[in-house]
Amino acid sequence: MIADAQVHLWLANTPDRPWLPNRIAQLPEPFLVEQLVPMMDEAGVDRAVIVPPSWEGDRNDYALEAVRRYPTRFAVMGRMPVNDPNTAKLLPDWKKQPGMLGIRLTFHPPQWHWLTDGSVDWFWPLAEKYRLPVMFYGAPMAHFARVAERYPQLTMIADHLGVSTEMAKEGKTAEGVKETAALAKHPNVSVKLSTTPFYSSESFPFRDMTVHVRRLFDAFGPQTGAPTSPSHIIRRHIGSGSRISPKRSIFFRTRTRNG
Repeated sequence: MIADAQVHLWLANTPDRPWLPNRIAQLPEPFLVEQLVPMMDEAGVDRAVIVPPSWEGDRNDYALEAVRRYPTRFAVMGRMPVNDPNTAKLLPDWKKQPGMLGIRLTFHPPQWHWLTDGSVDWFWPLAEKYRLPVMFYGAPMAHFARVAERYPQLTMIADHLGVSTEMAKEGKTAEGVKETAALAKHPNVSVKLSTTPFYSSESFPFRDMTVHVRRLFDAFGPQTGAPTSPSHIIRRHIGSGSRISPKRSIFFRTRTRNG
């Protein structure tokens, strides 16, 4: 069985269902489950984990709808307003939502201070208590190293090589990968080698990323292979004239631990 470790699905930005202000999706039109399922079939992907995209805000309704429609094909790593301690009441029953596996947190630069001013300190011990795996992305990895050390039973997954879009644009991918590799000493931390084409400055097969993939693969080890096929890849090839099949756009070698 092949399971894709991350896909985004989203609906249109409308008055009844608005996105966050000034946010842009990875494609100019909605990306629906009806489009994704045939692509998975063509690529031989049996199942996929849906990560609701950040531009839709902290909502999981469409992802959960996809699970209801295709219960054997999808699961969800859902979003929540982690800076609001009042949402703690959601955590005990979080995984009782059909198809919900855990939580995905995104820290864009304006939210980095949440990791140092105590805004999200309430979250980590409860996620550990209720055995909620946490995918995280955006902020420097040093912040999460402290969390991993303090909460050793908390399953943590660094998304997108542990490198933010801002770091990649500033030419700091190697610096970010170095920080992520340092997390390998924590047995409760894993890494997804996703978004690699988006961070590359070359065309397929993105050879300038090989050194970064190898560094993380060597650090975290090859225990298992879980592919990711993020919609960043689709965006990268729109308008470029490239013809990359879904099967060739899947990246393997995600390191997973603790199940």
